[in-house]
Amino acid sequence: MKRRHTLIYTIKTGLMVLLFCVSSQAQNDSLPAIPQDSVTYKLKYGLRLGGDLGKLIRSFVDDDYSGFEVVADYRLKNRLYVAGELGVEEKSTITDYLNVTTSGSYLKGGIDYNLYQNWLDMDNMIYSGFRLGASTFSHTRNSFQIYSTDQYWAPQFSSSESEKFSGLTAMWIEIIIGIKAELFNNLYLGLNVQLKGLISETEPTGFENLYIPGFNKTYDTSGIGVGYGYTLSYRIPLYSKNKSN
Repeated sequence: MKRRHTLIYTIKTGLMVLLFCVSSQAQNDSLPAIPQDSVTYKLKYGLRLGGDLGKLIRSFVDDDYSGFEVVADYRLKNRLYVAGELGVEEKSTITDYLNVTTSGSYLKGGIDYNLYQNWLDMDNMIYSGFRLGASTFSHTRNSFQIYSTDQYWAPQFSSSESEKFSGLTAMWIEIIIGIKAELFNNLYLGLNVQLKGLISETEPTGFENLYIPGFNKTYDTSGIGVGYGYTLSYRIPLYSKNKSN
């Protein structure tokens, strides 16, 4: 009999606990949900224009070089930009047997992708991208000397008669990696490095292209080039979009 009363008491206690839990859950479900805090900030969209400071500085310190480059990009999406560069260069290449001045212009276009996750309303970039480049240029051969294997007996033929080779072209692709930091509102300082691969080129008669505007120095027949840039640019703000974080 005692066991029977104990069992009945246990069942009643369990039912009371179950009813209490169900009632508590029902009360909790009836409470309104508290919304989670979210931070909303503005993404700036517009045309960012600037120049390559490296080329300007080099023009002042290097007597054999002059040039400038205009850089631009436009934000398509949060991290995706369409970008390009337009420039002109003149470079004298002097070796033991050849003195050539190269001058011309170039255009590069492609996209950049921002790999950096900005905090709140920051607008910095650590990016990678690619470009398709094209150049039209000319060489002026200022002087040259024909190399002879018989250095003792045979006279070395040389000429100082200037000759110009015009209408030369080149195309290449390049991979670019760089950073852009916002110094002040809409003002950006950038640094980038480029690895280039030559697709096609036309060469003058009698010697190879030693320098191609936009592509830079050529290395024998490898078709590989490198470059770098220091840029200062300003974004012309056109509109903004909200972004939650």
